[in-house]
Amino acid sequence: MPDTRITEDFLGFGLGLRTDHFEHILQHQPDIDWFEVLSENYLVAGGKPRYYLEAIAEQYPVVMHGVSMSIGSTDPLDMDYLKALKKLSNDIQPKWISDHICWTSIHGVNSHDLLPLPYTEETVNHVAQRVKQVQDVLGRRILLENVSSYLSYQDSTMDEWDFLSQVAEAADCLILLDINNIYVSARNHHFNPLDYLKKIDPRRVQQFHLAGHTDYGDYVIDTHDHDIPPSVWTLYQAALERFGPVSTMIERDANIPEFPALYNELLEAKHIAQLTLPEHPALARSRFGSSTLNPKGKPASACSHHATAQRIRG
Repeated sequence: MPDTRITEDFLGFGLGLRTDHFEHILQHQPDIDWFEVLSENYLVAGGKPRYYLEAIAEQYPVVMHGVSMSIGSTDPLDMDYLKALKKLSNDIQPKWISDHICWTSIHGVNSHDLLPLPYTEETVNHVAQRVKQVQDVLGRRILLENVSSYLSYQDSTMDEWDFLSQVAEAADCLILLDINNIYVSARNHHFNPLDYLKKIDPRRVQQFHLAGHTDYGDYVIDTHDHDIPPSVWTLYQAALERFGPVSTMIERDANIPEFPALYNELLEAKHIAQLTLPEHPALARSRFGSSTLNPKGKPASACSHHATAQRIRG
């Protein structure tokens, strides 16, 4: 397989843009490399959210991440939604646009959930054709993200990683690899998460998601309301070893801490990347980390980063 990447440049280390942090970002201008915005929150022109988004997008690279494309549904594509998405893209000029490889709607009813698909050749062809349509409308490649799942289909004829790879190849799109979702699904379906990483084409991986989850023992739920656990950090290191430097960000959607706490957690990601890929020139381009703060606003020590490194390196 040729080692020629078709992805965009490495952006560095970013965070999900949340309303809790609008004022802090504009007031303190932290040295975060980029922000990911939830597309659906900004599709209406005007209003406070758009004001803050446009102000932040003037200062930072942003990417758009959606939850409503329903790319796997048998419902017709929502052209009004795609037109609004394109308008937002034209307004804020994101580096890229992503959504999930799943279905969310049926017969026009939105479940407001990211539901898994049956992994079959028929579904590969169906999803790939719809992705091509979306990319034609938007005028650019999109990224598809793997979802966490809690059930499987008896009709599936392939593993999830083969399904994702085949769709990306057939549609000529890119991949947003959610490291936490891989871990969650691996626990729930009893597969080795490293097998997932090994089967994904490195040329198509544009972005990583990191997040926390809730572990109930017999199963795991993707909740985005906890700090990233050691198990996900370990898998992140394995992903870096497999894919090299990939634009990385942390998602936090509930129990959202103050901005400096997320800043410090993102420092863990950069520190792990530096340990895993020492002296890689792409990492040197990241400006993130020059003004480290702990949650109380004081300089953070390197102890927590060192402890994480020791856990991962064993």
